[in-house]
Amino acid sequence: MLAIFGQLERVAPHNVAVLLTGETGTGKEVLARELHRLSPFVDGPFVPFNCSAVPRDMLDSQLFGHKRGAFTGADADSKGVIRSAEGGTLFLDEIGELHPELQPKLLRFLESGEVHPLGDAFPVTVNVRVVSATNANLEHLVASGRFREDLYYRLNVVPFHLPPLRARREEIPALVTLYLARFANEMEKGRLVLADEALEALLVYRWPGNVRQLINELRRLAALSLPDSTIPLSMLSPAITRRPEAEARLEPARESELSPESSEAPEPPNENEITLRVDRPLAVTIEELERIVVQRALARHGGHVDRAARDLGLSRKGLFLKRQRLGLA
Repeated sequence: MLAIFGQLERVAPHNVAVLLTGETGTGKEVLARELHRLSPFVDGPFVPFNCSAVPRDMLDSQLFGHKRGAFTGADADSKGVIRSAEGGTLFLDEIGELHPELQPKLLRFLESGEVHPLGDAFPVTVNVRVVSATNANLEHLVASGRFREDLYYRLNVVPFHLPPLRARREEIPALVTLYLARFANEMEKGRLVLADEALEALLVYRWPGNVRQLINELRRLAALSLPDSTIPLSMLSPAITRRPEAEARLEPARESELSPESSEAPEPPNENEITLRVDRPLAVTIEELERIVVQRALARHGGHVDRAARDLGLSRKGLFLKRQRLGLA
């Protein structure tokens, strides 16, 4: 994220189209607002518009505006969101949901800086910065014919991809500190801190809702906590503390994998022994071995982290980091 913000600072002074991609909740609008704050358009408005939140038959009017009497129910002139963003930043969220009929009109605006309101005889020139965002794969939409290729390249001048929270877990402690302090201050709860076990649970959870989900969880914890208290593991949402059973058993070697020259019956499998293939890259084999050993240690001690860590010759933190790297939530 520091690298992303470094690039953002270099792009901000220039009026070029920016495309933000990433899963829902990764912070695309936060990044768009930061781009606006750093840009020459900072004194103008920041106007967000969700392309999937407006009915199809109203999109044209909402985006480009209309004159009074342009259609049934148009009782007054409307500027539309593009002209409302004059001198500022227009943030087009969920751009992948924009209907194909409106894509040529948006393309013309991006190329000429002109909008043509419904019912108006002449186009209007607008000076705005355009930042768009999507959680969809626009390249796939282009390949399937649902998104114009020329519009895609016009929007994708400077792309930024925001990785999901599970790919940048090292940010979680800083986010927890920031938002827990913010919510505690808003709710007059004094100083709230997370117990170590609760923080570890947040670190190993996969966060399908990304940063937005984490922030909502911290807001809930702050609301339920007593003032100046330590938040225990038991207060976290069940979805976060629920852990799948360790995969402790491995299939024994199949008979077809035994040496054909051997006429002796194989010995019964030892629960402390495993069979690994050695005809693969070393890194793959080592990772599989680590995963199996960690899973078995946790299963052997009923999920007790401290005991499993001692058994493996690791610290509690060392075991946590290894589970994080191996994807063992």
